[in-house]
Amino acid sequence: MVGVPKLTPADAVAAVRNPLAFIADRWTPDPRTVRRAALAALVMSVVIVVTGGAVRLTGSGLGCPTWPECTAGSLTPTTALSYHSAIEFTNRMLTYVLCAAVGWAIIAARSEKPYRRSLTRLGWAQFWLVMSNAILGGVVVLVGLNPYTVAAHFLLATALITVAAVMWQRTREGDGEPRLLVGKAVQQLVWALVVVSLLLIAAGTVVTGAGPHPGDSGEVERIDVSWSGVAELHAVFAWIVVSLTFALWFFLKGVSAPQGPRDRVRDLFLILLGQGVIGYVQYFTHLPTVLVGLHMFGSCLVWIGVLRVLLSLRERAEVTADVPAQSYDAVSASIAGPK
Repeated sequence: MVGVPKLTPADAVAAVRNPLAFIADRWTPDPRTVRRAALAALVMSVVIVVTGGAVRLTGSGLGCPTWPECTAGSLTPTTALSYHSAIEFTNRMLTYVLCAAVGWAIIAARSEKPYRRSLTRLGWAQFWLVMSNAILGGVVVLVGLNPYTVAAHFLLATALITVAAVMWQRTREGDGEPRLLVGKAVQQLVWALVVVSLLLIAAGTVVTGAGPHPGDSGEVERIDVSWSGVAELHAVFAWIVVSLTFALWFFLKGVSAPQGPRDRVRDLFLILLGQGVIGYVQYFTHLPTVLVGLHMFGSCLVWIGVLRVLLSLRERAEVTADVPAQSYDAVSASIAGPK
């Protein structure tokens, strides 16, 4: 049985001054562990969006009427508050689970050998996005669920999903220079798909801000536009995304593109089919809450699918060049913030 090394006073000081470097000096995670940590952060970034949608759809947005406390003088819901408070408070607590997942991704990336600065940067980018969105979430509560702040809250969550998805992809490839697998025409078509997908997501936030789910049972400000008109515009963007994906699949097949991009486009097309069915059913059934929640989950999957298509257009090999000899401490100094 391997004994646990004794912690000296010098070790304790080093752990306090630079805990990430201290852990990295004593632990080398398996590459699968790093990938799983990045995937856990991505999964939690989606979960927090879905639970945030549940808060809105159950009218629990002001279940905790203040922030950072749940109610004046109490961090947790009191017996005087309703079940809406429990729903809102649970969503707030899940932010800590998200922080733990992102923290695990940062520690795993920081401890991987050889050290990959690009992964650590992506992990810290997620951390700052989580912190920023937590503050913005507090602002959303304090301004009484103003629809524009709610839309910004969702878009910032989408940014978090973006960085988490990129980090997950980067854990499965090397740090070599990217080598394109497709021609310029395919690249332009995929970038058009990305842009229209962003417009689709943005239009979706306006539909939510003008629609019949304000997020609370009380009087809540709404975006002063025609809900049905914006929903139709949202549907137009959705059809453009589907058409671009369909055209892209045939184009890649016609030019005998590598299997990777073709598989990612196929996956995206299947996600879009499911999302489209849910979208039209919820529209014609007057937005039942369960279907709206599934549609929000689907929007996360659509965006991840689009990102995977974009990232599949290139490959990165492992870096094989010799690294100049230097102490690991020198490489990992001052890592208490994003690198």
